[in-house]
Amino acid sequence: MSTAYVIVTIVAAAAMLIASGVDVFRAQWVRDNMRTYGIPDWTLMPLAVIKAAGAAGLLVGLAIPPLGLAAAICLVLYFIGAIITIARARGYGDLGYPMPYLALAAASLVLFVLA
Repeated sequence: MSTAYVIVTIVAAAAMLIASGVDVFRAQWVRDNMRTYGIPDWTLMPLAVIKAAGAAGLLVGLAIPPLGLAAAICLVLYFIGAIITIARARGYGDLGYPMPYLALAAASLVLFVLA
């Protein structure tokens, strides 16, 4: 297990927890964006749980590698789905929001595979 993998994975998990917290507290700008994308408000809590579970999976994956691999794959797919959803709603100005999270999840995945 490389130092880079550990650092990127911890940073990715922290970012996912922050993103999850934004959903849990239902910030008005998030709810407005979700409505613009055609996503109902009630989905914020399940989406927050998915991100928090992904963060936990990344951290537990430092001790149980297959779980970390699964979490990283799922988070990459989650944020690809977010990008597709935003693009389908023609919210091109908002495409930058999920990109850093996708990059962190993908970096964790790539570093895991390389390690």
